[in-house]
Amino acid sequence: MSHDTPPPRKPIGVVAATAAGRRAAAALAAAWPSEVHVYGGASELRTAFEACDAVVAFLAVGAAVRSLAPALGHKNTDAAVVCVDESLRHAVAVLGGHHGANDLAERVSAVLGCTPVITTASDASGAQALDSYGADLGFTIENPALLAPVGTALLSGAPVALIGTDTWPLPPLHANSEGDPEATLSVSDSAEADGLVYRPPSLVVGVGASRGVTADEVLDAVDRALTAGGLSAASVARLASVDAKSDEPGILEAARRRGWQVVFHPAAELAKIEVPNPSPTVLAEVGTPSVAEAAARYDGPNRPLADLLVPKTKSVQAAAQDAADRALVSAQASAALPAAAPAPMATAAIARLAPRGRLALIGLGPGARDLLPPRAVAELRRASVVVGLDQYLDQIRDLLRPGTEVRATGLGSEEARARDAVQTAREGRAVALIGSGDSGLYAMASPALDLFADLDDVDVVGVPGITASLAAANVLGAPLGHDHAVISLSDLHTPWPVIVRRVTAAAEGDFVTVFYNPRSKGRDWQLGHALDILRQHRPATTPVGCVRDASRPGQRAWISTLSEFDPADVDMYTIVLVGSSHTRVAAGRMVTPRGYTWSGE
Repeated sequence: MSHDTPPPRKPIGVVAATAAGRRAAAALAAAWPSEVHVYGGASELRTAFEACDAVVAFLAVGAAVRSLAPALGHKNTDAAVVCVDESLRHAVAVLGGHHGANDLAERVSAVLGCTPVITTASDASGAQALDSYGADLGFTIENPALLAPVGTALLSGAPVALIGTDTWPLPPLHANSEGDPEATLSVSDSAEADGLVYRPPSLVVGVGASRGVTADEVLDAVDRALTAGGLSAASVARLASVDAKSDEPGILEAARRRGWQVVFHPAAELAKIEVPNPSPTVLAEVGTPSVAEAAARYDGPNRPLADLLVPKTKSVQAAAQDAADRALVSAQASAALPAAAPAPMATAAIARLAPRGRLALIGLGPGARDLLPPRAVAELRRASVVVGLDQYLDQIRDLLRPGTEVRATGLGSEEARARDAVQTAREGRAVALIGSGDSGLYAMASPALDLFADLDDVDVVGVPGITASLAAANVLGAPLGHDHAVISLSDLHTPWPVIVRRVTAAAEGDFVTVFYNPRSKGRDWQLGHALDILRQHRPATTPVGCVRDASRPGQRAWISTLSEFDPADVDMYTIVLVGSSHTRVAAGRMVTPRGYTWSGE
């Protein structure tokens, strides 16, 4: 149960002063209907700037700057601004480059066909921008005044010490480690940290409380625990307690005051967690022997337990109550005195979450750079470790950020690559595991995900890629216009009798059939056998299309028939597409009708 509500997302304001600008604004609104709010002319630029998180202005840069200058505050809070010229040639990131303007300039350019103009130093060098470093992980910057000097040191190649960056799934920072550091960058939840300090949301504060506890007392217990552990309140990710306390006003108000999320867990789950200070009294009251310590450690089903840093710590009032209770017990031993009613009290314990690694499963497409998805490029630049086949890595090395660790292996090492990528991600790193085509089709996603058991300790991102079958089909025409089957003829991972059953099923079902791995020097008969199966169910004139090196230099395509096709013409770099009984050749192109009646009129 969570009491966390994300703030509403503000729109992208679009301001246009001319007819051409208004047409372009309409194009953006059509492309992003749920994001864009179109304003009027230049006079409404200030209004859009103050109301929106980002602004696209179809105005000259000088005019926009003069209009907005009196309204400028801080680059981390001002709206991002992109200016587009009248002829739609350039989309210029004017304000807030690392606050969204650079990305917005890229997006605008993709819709309008402009060229994005980005002038921030880190982007020009391909380096990671420091003011957005870790932002997608929830990092906050404690001392942003150091952004400029540390960034300058990194870009100039001066020695910079990086502390705590290698245990989080962060993009790479290319830092010179030789010599005495001239600057320091730290990722830390410790109250004492050096240099430019990023605060990760790594701490969970478990809270136990009596009924009627006040927010002040809850926060007193929390602050005492933070002080005892030498920890920063800026790294508190959430408060946590048992579900029996989900309606406790003091806990809810304490979380609201600090802007922290608050979650409540079932007592049965908390009761399973080993803690140093279990209490039979707490067990009898709420069904678990620990609330504060267990709630701090629990991160949900199938998630690893957080490490307990600070055991149960009592608020001042709770500590005073304990002292009073002990005094009362002593007095009662010598004289019969009535027991005092317990006063409301709070306890807090703190645990550190293990950073969740990130594993991006990326398909690079069939080989052509313009068929590499933009999302794949973004994930490659997001990763600090890239794992893949050497020949595939050679295709994309220029896209990686400086400082990226590249782990290349040769053919036949699929399982080793997958295991390396998963293990590295489990260490808290940001890893990209690459392959050709789509990562889920005869590529690396399956062996990687098969390594995960019940422990959910890594964030997995799948990036769709254009498969070789799709690339080849588009070269040949539209052979996949109806139902089709994709079968690999390699028996390295699948027994040949199983492959035969699958080819037979595709033949009997009259599916267009795509063959991957059709023929190699060591496997020169399987394709002929598979075609013999298809010949038993399809006319001899059924088209057979082949594409070698689809989308790559030297691409070659040809169309034959089942009766005339020669398997010796293909190799492992060839995709073979065998039509269904309805596939035909029209103007030199294969086409499989979708079942509609076409009159030709």
